[in-house]
Amino acid sequence: MKKGSNNLRLFAEEKKAVILFLCLFNLLFYVWDVYYYYIRLYIGGNVEVSRDGLGISLYFLMLLPLFSAIYLQKKGKIFLIKYLYLTAFLVIDIIDNLIRYIGTNLHFATGNIVEVLCILFAPIFVNKKYFWFTAIGIIGKYILLGLILQDSNVVLPIFLYLILSAIAFTVLVRFYSYIHSLTDVYEELKKKEKLAVIGQMAAAIGHEIRNPLAALKGFTQFQQENYPNPNNYFPIMIEEIDRINTIVDDLMYLGKPKKIKFEKASIEEIIAYTLSITQQLAERQGVTVETIIAGPLPPLDCDEKQLKQVFINLIKNAIESMPNGGSIQIHVNVNVIQNQQKLSISIQDKGMGIADENILNLGEPFFTTKKDGTGLGLMVTKQIIKDHSGEIKIESLIKKGTKVNVILPIKNK
Repeated sequence: MKKGSNNLRLFAEEKKAVILFLCLFNLLFYVWDVYYYYIRLYIGGNVEVSRDGLGISLYFLMLLPLFSAIYLQKKGKIFLIKYLYLTAFLVIDIIDNLIRYIGTNLHFATGNIVEVLCILFAPIFVNKKYFWFTAIGIIGKYILLGLILQDSNVVLPIFLYLILSAIAFTVLVRFYSYIHSLTDVYEELKKKEKLAVIGQMAAAIGHEIRNPLAALKGFTQFQQENYPNPNNYFPIMIEEIDRINTIVDDLMYLGKPKKIKFEKASIEEIIAYTLSITQQLAERQGVTVETIIAGPLPPLDCDEKQLKQVFINLIKNAIESMPNGGSIQIHVNVNVIQNQQKLSISIQDKGMGIADENILNLGEPFFTTKKDGTGLGLMVTKQIIKDHSGEIKIESLIKKGTKVNVILPIKNK
């Protein structure tokens, strides 16, 4: 729905720009040509009114692209009109000039102010392809005429249009920069709006869920101890309760992010702890984990509990991406990036991988590629890493696996 709305808005803006362009083009073309070749002669005392080249038929020929533009507009092909109009003008103008100068001793001395309009108006369409089409088309016309007529008088308009094209391109780049800035702000506002909704939801239901959840888990454990079940359903129930509790924890973090307490911590101990937590899950799914640490590593300024949550989420995701078993490699080492020591922790699995179009959306609220996922775990992970002034990079190939690289700064004090 939003995409359709954006397309309609874009169509409407293009239509406005095209209508303005056609009005200015025809007004300037006919006024300039009539004044230059007819009215100016009367003012100068020359009553002989004539026009070489295509003569008056030129004006009738220029009506053809106008009728075509009206037809395209009715067909909804509004984005083709500017290309059609400029192409028609250049072709007709080249023919007009060739008829006028070939076989004569006259030097090239013609042009129309609409060419200036076309170049300076091109940034309004905010389309680099059309800008280059316009600039190359108009400048190329003069180069072509110069080569055919063997006339050096085309050098001056070529030079002037190169300058105008440079000015127009600068304006176009500024337009693009401005639009991208607005788009980034809009996307950021949308993201904050989603987070606000999640925060309100977490504040409303988080505590209400946690209390009965704790009671339910305690009752289930009591039943398991006192009434052993040969079907072994109790561990499954406890595991599912823990999974619900993890989702609640993620909601609570997003609703009210915890204050970071930076302390010196060992990344080796953090990784070892997360592996012990995820060991049973890995064994059940036939996944082996290999850890390669290039040590000794310097201590890291971080919130140890939050980083443990980060790596539990990432390792669990890697394990769950391989339901039929596989292997995970964890590499930990120190790199120097932009004259600063940074800790790099990469987690490489051999799962099914993630499609390119989905990677950009990972970490968005409620976006997930897992059937029973919520998308909140990775969202919390990204937020924690951001709060630690770090970054996370995800690379993936379908049926080859996924590599998640976490980079954290090391403060030397």
